[in-house]
Amino acid sequence: MATVGTEQGARRRRGTGARVLVAALLAAGLAAGCTVSQAPGDDGRGSPRQSSATPRETTPSEPESGPETSPVLAVKIDNAFPARPQTGLDAADVVYAEQVEGGLSRLLAVYATRFPESVGPVRSAREADLELLRQFDRPVLAFSGAQGKLLPLIDRAPLEAVTPESEPDAFVRRPGRFAPHNLYLRPDRLMKEPPGAASLTTGFHQGPAPAGGRTDDEVTVRFPAARFTFTWSGARDGWLVSMDGTPALTPEGERLAPPTVVVQHVGVRRSRFGDFLGNSTPYTETVGSGKATVLRGGQAYEARWSRPTAADGTSFTTGDGEEVNVAPGQVWVVYAKTP
Repeated sequence: MATVGTEQGARRRRGTGARVLVAALLAAGLAAGCTVSQAPGDDGRGSPRQSSATPRETTPSEPESGPETSPVLAVKIDNAFPARPQTGLDAADVVYAEQVEGGLSRLLAVYATRFPESVGPVRSAREADLELLRQFDRPVLAFSGAQGKLLPLIDRAPLEAVTPESEPDAFVRRPGRFAPHNLYLRPDRLMKEPPGAASLTTGFHQGPAPAGGRTDDEVTVRFPAARFTFTWSGARDGWLVSMDGTPALTPEGERLAPPTVVVQHVGVRRSRFGDFLGNSTPYTETVGSGKATVLRGGQAYEARWSRPTAADGTSFTTGDGEEVNVAPGQVWVVYAKTP
């Protein structure tokens, strides 16, 4: 058993009167030191945007140069206790786990090969998400809102931002849950079909495992106020996920069990932004290099990760320079703070 500790420590611009009015409201809010919110009961990071009821194609915007591409769908997902069990996590190709305010965790799920009927609960974006998503070609990012001062960065980022205000028909409030843990995305109302595996420009490669792994049937990654435990299951051929000591389940009661888990050691610093309570938002640095542990097949493989620029995917290699492949199926990446 291994434990990793980290205690140390929309984009759519529309030239319309409504958009101008929104900008004025945001500017007024910033001048008063406030955050504008349109999401009832959310965490104070709602971003009002113009509504559009027209379903989009799988390519909502063309890149500034190069051929037309099909973007992945990335969804920011709540991971507070009242949000569990989450919906649609088992259908994601990649799930990223990152630290947020108060040492808690939040998830970013990326969909390319299939869409679930529903995903959520959907929550707010963070500054570090913009760097993380640069590896994809203009991804669609669905989130509930963002801190007011972060909105201009989201507008300038090479992605398509989607909120309940910009695409109201794609989001629903689920009865039986209280806000802000009740907002869900309907992917089929946003994109006609999944873009396919070719859009997963993460740098991950499927293939055989390298030599030199060690047997390890359980690994725990700790944030200051959260933890993830992955326990190998030969019967499921995957790592059973537990979050904060509780099994991570689908709404149907099945354990989440990704075949590959990557524990990636990264820098975690203070962001320029904070939440409405005055807490500083951690910024997870996903560009650079460092140590990682890749878990697959009940084995742990020590590796070096490298992502030279934000536009690159992340590669994983052994000390001898051999590529560390992932197993077919879902990959979880947990960003652990470098000691």
